[in-house]
Amino acid sequence: MFKGRGVTPVEYIVVIAAAVLLVVVVHAGLKPRVAWCALPVLLAAFAVRLAVHVLLMRSGLGYGGDNYSYEARALGIVELWHRNGVHYVTSDELGSVYGVAVPCHVFALVMYLCGGRAPLACTSIVALLGCALCVVLYRFARLLGADERAAFRLLVLTAFLPGFLLHTSDMFKDGFNAFLVVTCLGLAVSNLRRFDPLKVVALGPLLWALWNVRPYMVFMCSLPLLAGAVRVRHALSGRSLVVFAVVLIPVLVLLQGFDQGLDQDGGPLGTMQAQLDRGQSQHTRLANAEGGSGVVFDDGGNAWSDLGPKLAYTLLSPFPWASGSMALQLGKIDTLLWYWLLFCAVQGARHLWRHDRRTLLILLLFLVPASVAYATTMSNIGLIFRQRIPIVMVTSLLSAIAWSRTRPYAGPPEERAADPEAPGSLVRGT
Repeated sequence: MFKGRGVTPVEYIVVIAAAVLLVVVVHAGLKPRVAWCALPVLLAAFAVRLAVHVLLMRSGLGYGGDNYSYEARALGIVELWHRNGVHYVTSDELGSVYGVAVPCHVFALVMYLCGGRAPLACTSIVALLGCALCVVLYRFARLLGADERAAFRLLVLTAFLPGFLLHTSDMFKDGFNAFLVVTCLGLAVSNLRRFDPLKVVALGPLLWALWNVRPYMVFMCSLPLLAGAVRVRHALSGRSLVVFAVVLIPVLVLLQGFDQGLDQDGGPLGTMQAQLDRGQSQHTRLANAEGGSGVVFDDGGNAWSDLGPKLAYTLLSPFPWASGSMALQLGKIDTLLWYWLLFCAVQGARHLWRHDRRTLLILLLFLVPASVAYATTMSNIGLIFRQRIPIVMVTSLLSAIAWSRTRPYAGPPEERAADPEAPGSLVRGT
């Protein structure tokens, strides 16, 4: 299974340390009563991910490929460390780490400690992030007004959601990406409830890490983060949107000037445009469409043509009637759950529209641009199935509001935040 190399004692130690850290995260992030209920669920989810890794991912299932790519890059980092000492390896030293430096360095550190390839230990770190995200989603759902029962249901569902479970059972970067995206958006909403400069400071390293996991996700998070920072009082009123635009325009001008002061495509806007152009190019889309789950649209080479069908494939595929590989057929289980979450999310969005439009704006400023951006690059069901994981996570927060039995809104956000029993922060105790 490990190409002639068994699991070393150090690798087992890393796995145990990850499990212990999960216990710490659960007790630090949840109230004691909730933590004792959530801990068995998340420890089971952690163990299931390791079991899937051993029994399926590394035993000839034939799914993935990116996981082995990140493993190879991490091994390249380890080789550089052996020659030049432990340091942050940039893309100038190893070009393949551009855009994925954080997961590759995390895997490299684990391999360095274990003395070689350590897929089980590396997977335990990814599994830890996947389970920690469940805690963040619980806190986030409570921030939005969901009751404890509904938030706990979301925690359990996320822990065992088939697609998310599969992509946090090996050395993929999807767990890193989802954790960072949801945490950043959660901090934005948390600042609406109770402003804290420390939350703004925390966004710096989170966004840096996200840039080095999936760079374009930083741009997808930028608008909701800005909306959270300006604390618009009536999110969807004409006056507030004018204020938001007035704040946004100088920010874009500053970024544009920063770009012009750097080498070509060296700044953030240049990088965003280059990534968008590459993803939307006909060559890239045709290349991604190769294989059993590829989809080719008759759009004349224009990524923005046939946007309706592309959005449908982006958000709703694989369809129940679609033929394809065994992996695609198993993906339909996840998709049916996603359809149910979407139905519930519509009801949750209606609640937010009536009671808290500012928060709804922050969520929509992520969900709508992300869906459209992915639709313009849509060419492969299997690929989009993974890429939309953050969209599924953020949408599921709206579902939790619909599941709430108790009245979730007893007053405006400021009054709820002033209540000592109200969850006013993404992190317990702040």
